[in-house]
Amino acid sequence: METKQADSQKKLLDGVRPSRIVYPIIIGFAAVVYLLIKEVDGNTLSLIDFSWYSLFWICIALVMMLIRDLGYMARLRILTDQTFSWRQAFRIIMLWEFTSAITPSAIGGTSVAILYLNKEGLKVGRSSAVVMSTSFLDELYFILMFPLLILFLDIHQLFMITSPEHSLWLDSLLYFALGGYLVKMVYFIVLTYGLFWNPRGLKWLLLWIFKLPVLRKWKHGANKAGSDIIESSKELRRKPFLFWMKAFMATFWSWTARYWVVNVILLAFMFQGYSITEHIMIFARQLVMWIMMLVSPTPGGSGFSEWVFTKYLGEFLPSAGVAASMALLWRLISYYPYLFIGVYILPRWIKKHFRN
Repeated sequence: METKQADSQKKLLDGVRPSRIVYPIIIGFAAVVYLLIKEVDGNTLSLIDFSWYSLFWICIALVMMLIRDLGYMARLRILTDQTFSWRQAFRIIMLWEFTSAITPSAIGGTSVAILYLNKEGLKVGRSSAVVMSTSFLDELYFILMFPLLILFLDIHQLFMITSPEHSLWLDSLLYFALGGYLVKMVYFIVLTYGLFWNPRGLKWLLLWIFKLPVLRKWKHGANKAGSDIIESSKELRRKPFLFWMKAFMATFWSWTARYWVVNVILLAFMFQGYSITEHIMIFARQLVMWIMMLVSPTPGGSGFSEWVFTKYLGEFLPSAGVAASMALLWRLISYYPYLFIGVYILPRWIKKHFRN
């Protein structure tokens, strides 16, 4: 049994080996170089005025990322009843983000997160409960924020329906976003129902789905996931409302800080006098971008994210060349640091927890 578990853990770690950072870096930089060569001309550099003012706001963008990570660390400590120290929480979050950065966005880092939590001292059942709780809170943030933003913003402008230079993908963007939101809503409802009301019913549904010929080879994994859900439910249903409120507030600040990074980067160069409504619009479009990034097959959305940035937020920048430059700066601040931090931490973490 122990040998089988060790083999399973080894397979998980093989998927997040440090050498895999090469792929997202190559893909991301190749996309940016292509966009820069295609879009940058002699006037592009003259449109970017770098000053001490710019440096100040870039530092604020870095502070936003710090707030994001502190929020995730605080949430992890809340969900584990302060079991982890701040240092442990930092290590786990950095490993989690590293895993997300080197795997396709639809997969993310949650599949390995249970292992990280378990090796840091939590039992497997409780580790599953914590990981599923983070998923529940993340989806709750999106499900609440997206309709609120649509309610207060011009939906035509949000989805660029009236754009004079619209293309096919922009025309269908509204339906794509609504479809993605519907998928998230269904997932959230099923997860909530399974975690808080009927975990055995959710396990039965999983096993029924994985009887299909296409999915049958993953039936064992589905059975284990169902068992984890049952264990998680026992842990979570005992938690008071205040516990969930504190965890959600930490989630709220993490995601909000993450999205404000782009707003702050644009402030650094003040390409135009952005109004409060425009800042909210930029923020809202990032939620839509997140739906699109979820279907990206590349590690961490590399390449695809940069392209979407130039197309969807380019309206707020003076030229396509400037948009490509800002996309690179955005990824340098919000994505690439996790690759290099993970490469530093992961080998030491493996050496500590897998001595043989």
